[in-house]
Amino acid sequence: MDWDKLRIFHAVADAGSLTHAGDTLHLSQSAVSRQIRSLEESLNTILFHRHARGLILTEQGELLFDATKSMSKRIDAASARIKDSEEEIYGELRVTTTIGFGSLWLAPRLPKLYEAYPQLKIDLMLEERVLDLPMREADVAIRMKEPSQADLIRKRLMTVKMRLYASPRYLSQNGEPQTLDDLKKHRLICQNPKSAQVGAGLELVQNLIKYDLPSMLTVNNYFGVLQAVIHDLGIGVLPDYVTQDFDGVQRVLHDVESVEVPVYLAYPEELRHSKKIETFRDFVQDEIIEHRKKIKLEQEKVKLQTS
Repeated sequence: MDWDKLRIFHAVADAGSLTHAGDTLHLSQSAVSRQIRSLEESLNTILFHRHARGLILTEQGELLFDATKSMSKRIDAASARIKDSEEEIYGELRVTTTIGFGSLWLAPRLPKLYEAYPQLKIDLMLEERVLDLPMREADVAIRMKEPSQADLIRKRLMTVKMRLYASPRYLSQNGEPQTLDDLKKHRLICQNPKSAQVGAGLELVQNLIKYDLPSMLTVNNYFGVLQAVIHDLGIGVLPDYVTQDFDGVQRVLHDVESVEVPVYLAYPEELRHSKKIETFRDFVQDEIIEHRKKIKLEQEKVKLQTS
């Protein structure tokens, strides 16, 4: 099968238009059309339904497009490996993680990485959906559970617990709960039980809402929960790492917490030698070490104050 024709087919299928594909490929519309007809003749099938508003793939076209998408991602992976320099870190790195971890923990620390590697271009994809790393939907992932996809290199980074937090202003106005029954006097802020979240967080929320709470605010990510807590709306269920980076919250009901949630970094086996990924992995690990040091120092301060 002619690789040039496949490349042109992929561009047309992706754009849904001969004209737009031609613009991308720097070819005339007629040249693109001839190549598509030639490919259809060689396969003895129709790949597109022609409509006034554009092109729609036939069933056979969908099968071929799935194959060319896979080929394109594999070529991108090979290209990334070739371009990675032994001396220089540059180019795009696509990182995926959850909205909470990405916005509250990772993004505030990225200035350090850019300061060391100003030519690095990070595409930070924050969503709860687990992207397919072997199919190159992203280069590296940080997830709140061990990835189940095959052909991945995995590194356990840390553990997280979900706990209860409130702003000092809110507590001064409404009092600090001493028992779980006291939550009946407060508004609970948490992720919606129906939204995508780690099982440990969901289990904690389900246990808390059994206490006949008078008022609740549910948000579909921890960034929104934190904003509501900072603005004195109530007591929020948040991951424990927020206490290190946000002075406007303090923990309440210290004996209430979720089970530990493991945090993993993962990337495709084929990118094992990528200098960009190696640099990003080392950066995240170093930041976690600093994070742990801060926690230890704060714990020691608390012990000194209470002794």
